[in-house]
Amino acid sequence: MAYARPLSPLNVAGAMQVTPLSIPDVLLVRPKRFGDARGWFMETYARERYEAAGIRGEFIQDNHSLSAPVGTVRGLHFQLAPFAQAKLVRVLRGRILDVAVDLRQGSPTYGRHASAWLDAETGDQLYVPVGFAHGFCTVEPDTEVAYKVTAPYAPAHDRGLAWDDPDLGIEWPVAAGAALVSDKDAKLPRLADIGVPFPAA
Repeated sequence: MAYARPLSPLNVAGAMQVTPLSIPDVLLVRPKRFGDARGWFMETYARERYEAAGIRGEFIQDNHSLSAPVGTVRGLHFQLAPFAQAKLVRVLRGRILDVAVDLRQGSPTYGRHASAWLDAETGDQLYVPVGFAHGFCTVEPDTEVAYKVTAPYAPAHDRGLAWDDPDLGIEWPVAAGAALVSDKDAKLPRLADIGVPFPAA
């Protein structure tokens, strides 16, 4: 399968590598691991360094999910202002295809997506800015995903986009009929029907 290929990476103070994806505002982050005979250590977030790499905004909440079956799809989710969320996503166990869809009015990449494989072995992270829908699909059993967000969950502002909308052109690693999706996510609208969730500034 063909997925978005990263552009040139940026090393930030020798502590992590940051790579813009096909939509440059979506960033793939690889924190540096320091290993020895015992194992390894890494910083998964350091505000000053992440801000220097363009990852700005105050993260105010950490979330953690477990998806037991392979082929679990969560998303595509977003929240409207004033509770719009940026996310910093990583995998603690297993592997996912992580996807961000640009919903910013006037953006040259509106309706397009960027994607990256995330797994526990590499420790890679995906930064998803405000203005994007986000979702992922698991390709290993008992996958655990942790992510930081810049706004709390706000049910009245919670929205979503159909993960299998053909207009998005996402090559998911699971067939539509084999995916495990929540009842809520199965009823989400297509891109053509969501209006303008993130108006131009």
